[in-house]
Amino acid sequence: MIITLKPGTPATEIEKMKNRLEELGVAVNIIQGTSYCVFGLVGDTTKIDPSVIQADRNVESLLRVQDPFKLANRLFHPEDTEILVNESKIGKDTMAIIAGTCSIESEEQILILSKQVKEMGASFLRGDVFKPRSLPYRTISEEEVIDILKLAKHNTGLPLVTEVMSARNIEETSQYADVFTIGSRNMQNFELLKEAGKSGKPVILKRGQSSTFQEFLMAAEYIMAEGNNNVILCERGIRTFETSTRSTFDVSSIPALKKMSHLPVIVDPSHASGAWWMVEPLSKAAAAAGADGLMIEVHNDPSNAKCDGEHSIRPETFGTLIKSLKEIAKINNKYI
Repeated sequence: MIITLKPGTPATEIEKMKNRLEELGVAVNIIQGTSYCVFGLVGDTTKIDPSVIQADRNVESLLRVQDPFKLANRLFHPEDTEILVNESKIGKDTMAIIAGTCSIESEEQILILSKQVKEMGASFLRGDVFKPRSLPYRTISEEEVIDILKLAKHNTGLPLVTEVMSARNIEETSQYADVFTIGSRNMQNFELLKEAGKSGKPVILKRGQSSTFQEFLMAAEYIMAEGNNNVILCERGIRTFETSTRSTFDVSSIPALKKMSHLPVIVDPSHASGAWWMVEPLSKAAAAAGADGLMIEVHNDPSNAKCDGEHSIRPETFGTLIKSLKEIAKINNKYI
């Protein structure tokens, strides 16, 4: 249920109504805009008599929400959510660029690469310690990867985005990670979603390979229900009957999710296609469709990469792409 109050409602009246509603056993989420105040009620609202609420002189309107997701619903939060991480932003008029490689091979590799992507326009650095791979083998230890990422973050000043697969991963990386990523395979790992919510850190949630928009938003709801509203939705391609690409990039998810939810929507064109030569056109399509950001796989030497080289682009290609994206993003009044 959503209750919209009239503009200019005194703070004392807002607090009284909030207390009265909570006494009826519902959780009240207050969304305060520049010219409005909205109560988002979560829980059993059957005890609430709509006629009594609407009789209050401070109430503008009352609406029952039929969707199972509440906190992620745009009806609860009419304005786009903007997430601030240090000095970098995701959402509203900003198109965030998250760049790096998920496979950390050496200290020299990541230090050079992180410097390059920052100079070319990246606002976040991507680097994964824990990651579900097709093969269970890795080139260097997790401890070495952590030390390398800490150094890269220190040298560039960019917020670090890293994937987590368990509550233990969250605890181990919370000291240096700025944003957690939950991969598509874990989109419905509900215990992980809850722990990510409790962490309080921004979370990039990737859409499951066979998930509907509603299932995707319900997964986001698990994170938000723990008090963490800093959720970023990431379209990374879905599984269809097509076999010539790794996944099928669902560009319709961008406007659809932004209509359904106030949360930022970003795109991972690298994993969506599985092919480096498709990263550029898919990135441009995402920017034109109004995406709030991109997560792009960049590698110094893709042909010799230990993992995911087939969908990684070179730094010079990344730099050229960013120049094009700056112009396309302006169509939707977004800036890189």
